[in-house]
Amino acid sequence: MIDLTTEPGPNAVDIFTEPDGDPDTLVNLGPLGPMAGIWEGVRGSDQHPVAEGVGRDIFVERYELQPIDRQTNGPQLFYGLRYHTHIVKPGEVETFHDQVGYWLWEPAAEEITFTLGIPRAQVLLANGPAAADATEFELRATLGTEIYGILSNPFLQGNFRTVDYRIHVTINDDGTWSYEEEGRLDISDRGELFSHLDANTLTRIAPPTPNPLAVLAASADGSLGIGDLRQDRQERRSTT
Repeated sequence: MIDLTTEPGPNAVDIFTEPDGDPDTLVNLGPLGPMAGIWEGVRGSDQHPVAEGVGRDIFVERYELQPIDRQTNGPQLFYGLRYHTHIVKPGEVETFHDQVGYWLWEPAAEEITFTLGIPRAQVLLANGPAAADATEFELRATLGTEIYGILSNPFLQGNFRTVDYRIHVTINDDGTWSYEEEGRLDISDRGELFSHLDANTLTRIAPPTPNPLAVLAASADGSLGIGDLRQDRQERRSTT
């Protein structure tokens, strides 16, 4: 982990200078690399609370993960994927669940950070360790902490309070990836915590789109032909 101490003196660490990093995010995603692209899962499972006790559903999911340009906080460097997952029940059009956020890989710390935002006015930030070549990892968030925590609107906080969250990801040998996530809920009229569970296995249906800096770097060496086109235009102008 990078030491971000701000104590003055000759040994103080520079917390402002940003590293150069690599323009190509796709080759620097560590354990997140196999997840880049557009995915589909048709046998997702959901366990959620209902008035009678426990509700269970099967769902269909489209999960898009696209590389973003490298991100820095002073010396801290992230490579990441911006994601959007959209879920419906089989044969239906109405949204069952919608979620956006980022998967972020920090090579220096060997950690993954996951952000989650849903249109029921709830967000969270989860984190966990992972080696660069890991094929399994688990991230966690806890209510009440100032880092890697959970925030909800007043209704959810008062009636369906999420006290903690975890997501476990497995990169499978066949090229798919799977997740299991659990949010434990403190429901106002129940004496024990409820486990809200979701799981799915996703199959890639389309490759990722390279991040803008990677496209620019490729065009600079002429590999996309852009540099050559610019040179041709300049030559034509000079002869007219």
